[in-house]
Amino acid sequence: MTRSLTSAERALDTLREDILRGALPAGARLGEVELAERLGVSRTPVREALSRLAAEGLVELVPNRGARVASWTVDELEGVFALRSLLEPQLTALAVPHATAADLDALDDLAARMVDLGDRDPDALVPLNRAFHGRLVELAAAPALATALAGAVHSPLVARNFHAYDAASLQRSLAHHTEIVAALRAGDPEWARAVMTAHIHNARAVMVRAAARPR
Repeated sequence: MTRSLTSAERALDTLREDILRGALPAGARLGEVELAERLGVSRTPVREALSRLAAEGLVELVPNRGARVASWTVDELEGVFALRSLLEPQLTALAVPHATAADLDALDDLAARMVDLGDRDPDALVPLNRAFHGRLVELAAAPALATALAGAVHSPLVARNFHAYDAASLQRSLAHHTEIVAALRAGDPEWARAVMTAHIHNARAVMVRAAARPR
């Protein structure tokens, strides 16, 4: 039997998803009363959810001023992407010998669905992208590297918000997914590593440009 989610867990899941897909943008104020009314819960589960999100780096808790969605400076983003460029290409290369035919078909399906969506529905790309990258990390079977990567990418504006992408950058990003699957099918870890490196540098250029833009 599936366990029912508690109010705090439901609030946590909803707020996390809203932040990661950009519905709650960087710097947005997170008032407990307003959120409780919107989510149909009391303030206590909202407070618990905000505390958890702060621990994940998605929310900033400012003394005497409440909570807001975390924002990222250009220097902070540069640091995050520097770490990603070390970890994620290595994990992708490690995934190559572990990928079964079923894994490849699943990754191919995710890549094709993202290409089909294109820029028509940026929000719908988010869970597909998360599933694609998550599957590669699982296949790598390197838990220490996976934990380090999770700490680097679990922020709202680093890799999850496709609204910041222009048409050319998005097309490159989606094409990278398709090429990564081709590298896995060829059993070529260096090819897979190279494409993931390019993929991360493309995302870095987009997100640094967005962070530098006047608000």
